Amino acid sequence: MQIKGILLGVAAVTGALTSPALAAQGDILIRARGIMVAPNEKSGSVLPAFPGERVSVDNAVAPEVDVTYMASDHVGFELIAATTKHSASGRTGTTGSLGRLASTWVLPPTLTAQYHFAPGAKVRPYVGAGVNYTLFYNEKASNVLEGAVGKTKVHMSDSFGWAGQAGVDIQLNDRMFLNLDIKYIDIDTTARLSTTAAGVQKVRVHLDPFVFGVGVGFKL
Repeated sequence: MQIKGILLGVAAVTGALTSPALAAQGDILIRARGIMVAPNEKSGSVLPAFPGERVSVDNAVAPEVDVTYMASDHVGFELIAATTKHSASGRTGTTGSLGRLASTWVLPPTLTAQYHFAPGAKVRPYVGAGVNYTLFYNEKASNVLEGAVGKTKVHMSDSFGWAGQAGVDIQLNDRMFLNLDIKYIDIDTTARLSTTAAGVQKVRVHLDPFVFGVGVGFKL
């Protein structure tokens, strides 16, 4: 009986160590994250009326959902969906004294191909690279800007660029896991402000944000 008990114990431990991978070929993984989008912006001048004056863009926090299809045990394809609101403010000179100039909502669907290093482990790091298309919508001038230069219409051009990511899934049970993720997304836009008093002003902005995420995931 003692030998039988030992053998059963060994079998149980072996089974735990060789449990099926959460991220196996054909699996669909759903993640729900909280993200912080932190623009790493570089701005051109606000032209033609304010040469040398540049803008900054604030961070934003939002919920995010993504879906990953595992084409093999090691290779997956992830599509993310989230939208955030950001404000652009002047940094120096006349625009700096005005503060917030405009706000916009940003929708940046991003598709990445991922390589999962250890699909059979409880801690599964991965890296990925892919493409991004960013849409800007519901752009609005600030009350302060319109008070200074009159009624203003704001338009921001959409962006197409690349994306890179790194992250890790940590298994919690047979179907659920914790996820930590960071992305870098190449986003460039031209903001066009059509004003009553100062005419049409344009500024080129390289947003290039880091996106930090933490959340939980489930295997369908």
